[in-house]
Amino acid sequence: MIASLEPAGAGSGRVRHRRRRRPGIADLGAGLLLAAIAGLTPSLAAEQDIPAWLGAHVGDGEGQIARPVLERARALYLRKLGEGAVSNPCYFAMDATRPGDLGGGVLGRRFYVICEAERSFRAIAAGHGSGRDLKGLADFANGRRCVRNFGNALDSDLTTGGAYVTAETKTSFKGYYRVASNHDAVFVRSFVQFDGEGETANARQRAIGGHPAALLRGVCLRKSADSPYANGEGYVPVGKLVDYSGGRSNGCTSWSPSDARQIIPMLKDNPTTLYIYPESGDISAVARAVAAGRPPARAGLYWNASCLKEIVAPKYWPRATLEPIIARYEQAHPAPPPRPLPICAQP
Repeated sequence: MIASLEPAGAGSGRVRHRRRRRPGIADLGAGLLLAAIAGLTPSLAAEQDIPAWLGAHVGDGEGQIARPVLERARALYLRKLGEGAVSNPCYFAMDATRPGDLGGGVLGRRFYVICEAERSFRAIAAGHGSGRDLKGLADFANGRRCVRNFGNALDSDLTTGGAYVTAETKTSFKGYYRVASNHDAVFVRSFVQFDGEGETANARQRAIGGHPAALLRGVCLRKSADSPYANGEGYVPVGKLVDYSGGRSNGCTSWSPSDARQIIPMLKDNPTTLYIYPESGDISAVARAVAAGRPPARAGLYWNASCLKEIVAPKYWPRATLEPIIARYEQAHPAPPPRPLPICAQP
């Protein structure tokens, strides 16, 4: 089982100065979209102006997007377009109520890349927050397949639904990994910082963002004084590259390495919006419907039926409630001091 795989501090870093961009065809497409919905409120635009080609992708089937998720994602994008906060012709959405693991090595596609100017819609896999089990205090851990627990507390490793705008991308050297006999490759990983609002406003404080679901395990230090990444003593970290696309994160949105190579360049100096469903209000409403014995759909609520059957009822953990619990647990269970990396047994 892979859990809490996002290394601490992976999302930290200073905001880089962005170069002034010249508008291109993609920007004009975004501008035409904004002009087309002029005079409508964002909510009306999202509900009444969904193009027919995009509406064809709406549904509950695999690779489709639920209407409430699309409407909210589109409304957020149009609002940020109108505010001048984004000009990217594409926007993102994620439905965290859908299963992430369909079994048999097949991952559920619940992250959406929507480019209306190009009339393109793509559904891909994405990881969710693992949560934690604080023995004796609180269990808010999530399984691989479906998310039951959500929240925005620091150090909770939980997914938080709501509105985000992508910010700077930080690319870091992580080490080397073996690709062939006596040949190592450099592993660098990019992290796209998210900025939020409302319940997601502490995304930067939590180091929440998007990144490839890959890391190095079993890391040791190898002498390689000629490497540009060598430390002061001439050593570099070396490990085994692990792809955990079917696993969980520390609350970030993780993509397969191949999908990340396509998504992250889209955001270079060109932020866009990401809407993650569900928000706390959705979670509470669905939980109340379940407690009352009413199917959420009959109450006008949305939740993926397959995952709701598995989790029974979702739960939202607000930071005001959960952060004191986490603090008590960590005070009673202090982390051991960091150990220096061992020297590799093999040269």
